[in-house]
Amino acid sequence: MRPDATETILDLGGITVTPPVVLAPMAGITNYPFRALCRRFGAGLFISEMITARPLVEGREKTVRLAAFGPDESPRSLQLYGVDPHYVGLAVKRLVSEAGVDHIDLNFGCPVRKVTRKGGGAALPAHPNLLRAIVRAAIDNAGSVPVTIKFRIGINDDITTFLESGAIAEEEGCAAVTLHARTAAQLYDGSARWEAIAELKRSISIPVIGNGDIWVAEDAVRMLSETGCDGVAIGRGCLGRPWLFRDLAEALAGRPVPPQPTFGEVADIMLEHASMLIDWFGEPFAMRSFRKHSGWYTRGFHKSAALRNHLMQVQTMEGLKIALANIDRDQPYPERAHLVKRGKKGGTQKVVLPEGFLENRMDPTPLDGTAECDASGG
Repeated sequence: MRPDATETILDLGGITVTPPVVLAPMAGITNYPFRALCRRFGAGLFISEMITARPLVEGREKTVRLAAFGPDESPRSLQLYGVDPHYVGLAVKRLVSEAGVDHIDLNFGCPVRKVTRKGGGAALPAHPNLLRAIVRAAIDNAGSVPVTIKFRIGINDDITTFLESGAIAEEEGCAAVTLHARTAAQLYDGSARWEAIAELKRSISIPVIGNGDIWVAEDAVRMLSETGCDGVAIGRGCLGRPWLFRDLAEALAGRPVPPQPTFGEVADIMLEHASMLIDWFGEPFAMRSFRKHSGWYTRGFHKSAALRNHLMQVQTMEGLKIALANIDRDQPYPERAHLVKRGKKGGTQKVVLPEGFLENRMDPTPLDGTAECDASGG
């Protein structure tokens, strides 16, 4: 039986995460302003956008900029991706010594075709010795900084790797693992298979974080109860709904979930979010970046299609204020808006792998650098 909700915490190698709720990294989304907004609403841990090891080691400006944290950000949590133990080790050493990170999460869950066809991302765990070498290189260079890893169930229903990946993580000294309970073939389609989270939890002793299909607070409570996992990771469910973390904090503490915001309250959050992006990036880039968020925030409200068309053209903060000035501020939050698809596209795929990739699965040889991933998630 799980402990009382008020006692539920997640220990990541000395970092106490309470509530046990993690903002999952998402490319172009989980920058410092969005992390700070989610933190205000109650996320326990907020992971940066994923960066790739080799470009970081080589000092490429864009990658270094993605690794930036806010001055008040603590703990500093970052997701790293790499396919070569050498570069992963060097990247971790740099992040620990120069960026002052408090937590590093290694991503082995990216299902993007251009990555798996080179053997990277969600395909890489099918080569367990290479996986082990990468994890070991990270931990050897992390010092006291906890390292966690994220992965999927496997490549497809015939090639599942999650139990072996979990065992490797535990044996090499990872502080925890996160399982996105879908295969790479599923992409983001269908239902997450929470039973796999439960099976992984039974097989290892380090904390397991469950990921997949948490759209409302009750979903998180149910995942913890049904799987026995130690925490939950939230990705697409918080897009346009950062207050989901407030709802989760209340529900996991055994308190009633507050009412959902009115359209006017959502508009106020939109203005706050846009203002934070401007402070961090400057107005031109911030307002272009905010357009996708505008769509997520307003989805489902009555007669909001025309408003979204307008919001997609907004170029300034003043323009955003004007666009939102005449909304019905008292309109209640749409009852089923949380179920509207957001973020990644649906559909499944046939996972493309390098020729002969599955014939020599014990090969620890590092992959070609073209297997590197530039899109976080998984």
